[in-house]
Amino acid sequence: MLRTREISARELLDAHLDRIERFNPALNAVVTLDADGARAAADAADAALAAGADVGPLHGLPVAHKDTHATGGMRTTLGSPLHADDVPLRDELIVARYKAAGTVRVGKTNVPEFAAGSHTFNPVFGVSHNPYRHGLSVGGSSGGAAAALAAGFVPLADGSDMGGSLRNPAGFCNVVGFRPTPGRVPSWPTSLGWSQLSVQGPMGRTVADVALQMSVVAGADPRVPISLSDDPAVFAAALPESLTGLRVAWAPDLGGRVTVDPAITAVLASVGSVFEGLGASVEEACPDLSGADDVFGTLRAWIFDTNFSEISRRTPEKVKESIRWNADMGAKLTGADLARAEQQHTKLYERMVAFFERYDVLLAPTTQVLPFPVELEYPSEIGGVPQDNYLEWMRSCTIFSATGCPALSVPGGFTADGLPVGLQIVGAPRADRRVLEAGHAFEQATGFWRRRPEL
Repeated sequence: MLRTREISARELLDAHLDRIERFNPALNAVVTLDADGARAAADAADAALAAGADVGPLHGLPVAHKDTHATGGMRTTLGSPLHADDVPLRDELIVARYKAAGTVRVGKTNVPEFAAGSHTFNPVFGVSHNPYRHGLSVGGSSGGAAAALAAGFVPLADGSDMGGSLRNPAGFCNVVGFRPTPGRVPSWPTSLGWSQLSVQGPMGRTVADVALQMSVVAGADPRVPISLSDDPAVFAAALPESLTGLRVAWAPDLGGRVTVDPAITAVLASVGSVFEGLGASVEEACPDLSGADDVFGTLRAWIFDTNFSEISRRTPEKVKESIRWNADMGAKLTGADLARAEQQHTKLYERMVAFFERYDVLLAPTTQVLPFPVELEYPSEIGGVPQDNYLEWMRSCTIFSATGCPALSVPGGFTADGLPVGLQIVGAPRADRRVLEAGHAFEQATGFWRRRPEL
């Protein structure tokens, strides 16, 4: 519609700004808004199209960026009082790629403090509320992005994912979140350029919207040592609606490794038959994920020691306890601990590659719990099983973060009382396109993404 000038970028922006004005005060998804700057950018986009300029693939589409992503000239707080007034001088790479593709920057989306944890609250902006039920969590750490998409504040958003931060909130908010293969969407600048645990990626209301974003945010960058050189144009091609011949593994509790709320298992019970109806073969199977928890926990703690130990010691009152705990874990690691984790990491990767020689994709629940009350920092138990810290309840996602595999969360259905449930689709390392194809076909066959929240 934008390209045929059926609507203008300014009209599209104003429609989204209207929804933000009406509904964001209750949801707290967009935490920094630059309406005037966005209007100027939309007007410039309209003028460029009218002049016959070669506009980008995301021409005129409003976007909000995660508040941990540096935006030149716009406040970037990281959800921390230590950075409450920071205004970066330039965009980081993923933001610059969105801008170069023609987007209109609206503002920033809420995050947990330093993006730590999968529940979006912080001392700077407070808590975000789930569009499907006020008072419940949006997940995190890209929680504001997921809520903004579900509520219709923006059509596109970005995020990042170390332990599920693109996938968990997508599952909680009935949208799509994609953790690409590490290096597929290069992160720059970064202090740990060789690390593969944290990645950046897109979020949207449909898999096609996410694939379109991948076509502009993926691609090599010489400053990022793990960046992949494959042509990102592959993501712009149409996605199939048939999965004839696809070999699917279904692991409802990851081979007994995770405890899942029975309400989630019940909602996802029919996913196998959906894939079979699309032409796929489905078997209940799970790769050998032994060591994945230790790999993730050790490498994450090392990263937290690197990033947060100094500020935790210097200003402990301004850093939440869970971050201090995780950084302290990292400070106690030895060289032998890291060597053991990397050895396990290597073996885990090899086992995943072997598993995906037999199957094309693996299906599993995105989350182990339904959206929970915002007053909780994290669920303390699942099905009677205690969750001792802020990471344990996220293991359905953290386990896959350790594998190097791309993982997608798509709308998987709703509970009887209307809460969203996410389906996680995992593929072989670098098989990002295949994962998106499977998610798109499932999405189109079920239509769960069409169910909007009643705000």
